Amino acid sequence: MNFFTAMTITASGLDAQRTRMNVLASNLANARTTRTAAGGPYKRLDAVFQAVPVGTRFGELVSDSAAQSASTVEVTSIQQDQSAPQLVYDPTHPDANPQGYVALPNVNVVEEMVNMITASRAYEAGVTAMQSIKGMARSALSITG
Repeated sequence: MNFFTAMTITASGLDAQRTRMNVLASNLANARTTRTAAGGPYKRLDAVFQAVPVGTRFGELVSDSAAQSASTVEVTSIQQDQSAPQLVYDPTHPDANPQGYVALPNVNVVEEMVNMITASRAYEAGVTAMQSIKGMARSALSITG
């Protein structure tokens, strides 16, 4: 596997985790949004990842077995979580139903924070891998014969 393939694989992971963090930030920002343009409370979003073999994506040479077994990651879609909203009794809320319950988003703030920390750690690991790849390339260029 060459340096550019390794950098491409790492960059795909960084891009996927950045997208995931943006989705998680949207979930956290809307954790109390009871009214949307679509009607009803905000629905939690999830980034869906898919592994894409490097050889098929970048047309690697058939003889490069390391590239054939490696995969990049793509965000294939952002999907809404279809679980039911949280019902909270608050008859004074402007969006309360006749029984006094308010439909709040299906966002669990603690779960979203754990997911954000996980995405952040994965992003940091990708940055470290990218720095290692750059260091190896620098070392290879400094070899004199």
